Amino acid sequence: MSAWYTHYSSIPKAAKGGIKAQNKRGALASTWWGKQWIKTLESFPIGARLARGKSYARSGQVTDLVITSKGVSAKVQGSRSLPYSIKIQLNHYSTIEQATLTAKLAAKPIYIAQLLSSEMPESIEQVCKTAKVPLFPVKYHDLETTCTCPDYSNPCKHIAAVIYLMAEAFDRDPFLLFTLRGIDKNAFIKAIGNKPR
Repeated sequence: MSAWYTHYSSIPKAAKGGIKAQNKRGALASTWWGKQWIKTLESFPIGARLARGKSYARSGQVTDLVITSKGVSAKVQGSRSLPYSIKIQLNHYSTIEQATLTAKLAAKPIYIAQLLSSEMPESIEQVCKTAKVPLFPVKYHDLETTCTCPDYSNPCKHIAAVIYLMAEAFDRDPFLLFTLRGIDKNAFIKAIGNKPR
């Protein structure tokens, strides 16, 4: 099974209308938070499939990518005729963690203004750490990932491709990092506005 299967599964079919990474060389993110997302994931001992995933992300094999508070859903074109379905979920903040984060950020209105302008001050990561509400995954198992491909490894290269493209989505909208933690943007902004300063 191995020699033929490995060779066969390593050649993806061309994807029509795929999402290609913006950067063709070097980093796949341009902001500090997008780069930190990738750096964090690359720091976990999860094997060589990340490199293949990066190649998939650059070549447009990801054909669909949606990020909501319920998680990430994506399609990735592999070697079979139909794309594989990927699901990624990041551990949600508890009600207490959300309240703690809301209180911390309410004390710094500039953070909210910057988040609403698609910016994220670098010091917000330290605020989250101090509050024991991590902004980025602490370990790979903080992510729940599934793919419909036959690869026994998790993450497979299809999941890895989506993880890389998520960094570019975060570049455009840093609040998506909080969205993945189960925070509704409108409710969060309203809660911040109601906090006494």
